[in-house]
Amino acid sequence: MQNETKQAIQLQDIKAKRTAKNSVFVDLFQNKYYLLKLYKALHPEDVMATENSLTDVTIENVLTDNLYNDLGFIANNRLMILIEAQSTWTVNILLRILLYLAQSYHEYFERTCQNLYKSKKVRVPKPELYVIYTGAQGKKPHILSLSKEFFDGLEIDIDIKAKVIYESDKDDIINQYIIFCKVYNEQIKLHGMTKQTVTETIRICKDRNILKEYLESREKEVVTIMMSLFDEEQIMKSFVRSEKYDLAKEKAALMLQKGKITAEEIREYFPELLESDIQELEAEFVPFA
Repeated sequence: MQNETKQAIQLQDIKAKRTAKNSVFVDLFQNKYYLLKLYKALHPEDVMATENSLTDVTIENVLTDNLYNDLGFIANNRLMILIEAQSTWTVNILLRILLYLAQSYHEYFERTCQNLYKSKKVRVPKPELYVIYTGAQGKKPHILSLSKEFFDGLEIDIDIKAKVIYESDKDDIINQYIIFCKVYNEQIKLHGMTKQTVTETIRICKDRNILKEYLESREKEVVTIMMSLFDEEQIMKSFVRSEKYDLAKEKAALMLQKGKITAEEIREYFPELLESDIQELEAEFVPFA
């Protein structure tokens, strides 16, 4: 069982490094054609924007414990737009966005060869921060504020505010992505974490003209991405189960060794243990009559 746990850890590490950033959201907006659609959904007044006016500044995920974000780009050398896609509601995203913004500015100054320690004032693109939330809005706010959420609205020396985007009646690419996620969740409820869920999600969305162009052009890649994410989640669940199993075995051995439990009671109090494990514990800790 310990070997299985080690294998699960190793496999999970490999999967995380290869797929943690490889979600449909990231894959979709790595393409500047769709990134421009996203930007125009946020700034419809900028009719002159082109793919060439957008620069991807997403923080790369080199190692699993490194800082990385979902999407960052600079528009027209004047706006730095950071966007996080969230399926689970948490105001902690504000603190992560603060770190992402600091790192993104750090990389921007390096890339543009600007020195913060000289007297000349540096050029700084204006930040715009967004959270795309794919769950139900309910009474959740349209703007998240660091001051309000963490400091009871007190004035603080640095405040981060992020606009939250929910499902709406718009037909832009942002809303289509949100609907895609909701269709996906509905299919999980029907079919579980299976390939049928993935293929049905894609079929339904194409029929409803939801991300249709993207799904038709990259259907095989999307299936691979989504199945990889399934695999990653299953591996993590397997790892957690293995940890719990090992803990139960260690606890049973300790109680048996201290005489707080009999071999027969192990079967009652630790039903997750295999019969072979119980026999092994008996042989090691139960004295011969």
